[in-house]
Amino acid sequence: MNHNKLRVFSGRANKPLAERIARCLGDHLGNLKVESFPDTETSVRIEEDVRGRDVFIVQPTCPPVNEFLMELLIILDAFKRASPNRVTVVLPYYGYARQDRKDQGRVPISAKMVANLLTAAGAHRVLALDLHAAQIQGFFDIPVDHLMAAPVFINHIREQGIDMKDVVFVSPDEGRVKMTLHYQKRLGGELAIVDKRRSSATKVEQQANMIGASLKNKVVLMFDDMISTGGSIVGAAKVAMLNGAREVHVFATHGVFCGPAIERIRESAIKSVVITDSIPLAPDKQLDKIKILSVDHLLADAMKRIHENESVSKLFE
Repeated sequence: MNHNKLRVFSGRANKPLAERIARCLGDHLGNLKVESFPDTETSVRIEEDVRGRDVFIVQPTCPPVNEFLMELLIILDAFKRASPNRVTVVLPYYGYARQDRKDQGRVPISAKMVANLLTAAGAHRVLALDLHAAQIQGFFDIPVDHLMAAPVFINHIREQGIDMKDVVFVSPDEGRVKMTLHYQKRLGGELAIVDKRRSSATKVEQQANMIGASLKNKVVLMFDDMISTGGSIVGAAKVAMLNGAREVHVFATHGVFCGPAIERIRESAIKSVVITDSIPLAPDKQLDKIKILSVDHLLADAMKRIHENESVSKLFE
């Protein structure tokens, strides 16, 4: 019997994704019972022997963020006391990632606090997907493998057969230039940047200037790590259309879609929004223009490489 066998477990945040990952690995989900007591406290029981196993826990800390984060911490504590060989937390979405610095006085660095909590609860390593800021890896004192959804999006774009001579890759703000350049270098086409002025974490005060290639009669592809309220991406798409773009397609790894996001996207000039299944999309948020791609194979490949002590970065070469 292989006591070091890879085993995948899941909390309640995105069990369908965890099931797909397990199938990609030729297995089924481990037996983990997660329930709530009448007073809403979380109850966890591992219903199989995991002593000496290589355990992977799939749990995005998506809305309701605090509930799923606490659930993850309790799951980790249960595994820490069950003597596995190693526990890897698979975070398709990292909640609190935007609170990664002190941008004003007397505020927390919540992304660092979450890293400390995960480590203290018993995680040996973390597998994350498109962190809002890459430096969050440095908040951990345990190994972090940071994946990008780029291979999934690039394959999808190539399958569409778009003539790259007609494409301009537009960064919705200066913070996403590096990400946009990655796609432009891999696929071809030209580059432009929307000059965005943000007055707060949720409000964009001005979004009017375009820097770079002409968008006249071009197909615009925009990339972001997440769509939260939709204000930034919808505003950037509006600027692109005002500058002569023929159509705008948006790609975002995490479809958070909180507040007025769905209504904004529905009423916008955006032709399509392509997201991944890192966060489950509620039925009432599903629009015809929203397409979901799965990151199951990407995460499964990375988990297999971690289990076999192989390089994860090879996935992006």
